[in-house]
Amino acid sequence: MLNSEVLGILACPKCKGDLLFVNNCFVCESCMLKFEIVEGIPNFIIDEAKPISQEELKQLKDER
Repeated sequence: MLNSEVLGILACPKCKGDLLFVNNCFVCESCMLKFEIVEGIPNFIIDEAKPISQEELKQLKDER
């Protein structure tokens, strides 16, 4: 688990916006991309990010 200090400085690699940490992944609401954590390391490679829908975003937020 990442500490709150680190979470506060991470930003979306595509738009530099804020990220949400939900369900063990990072989500950018602006870009609608989900960045997964692989073996404890956040994968911020834009080409490997997964696009998400508004419904998926809502579901992830509800799971928080």
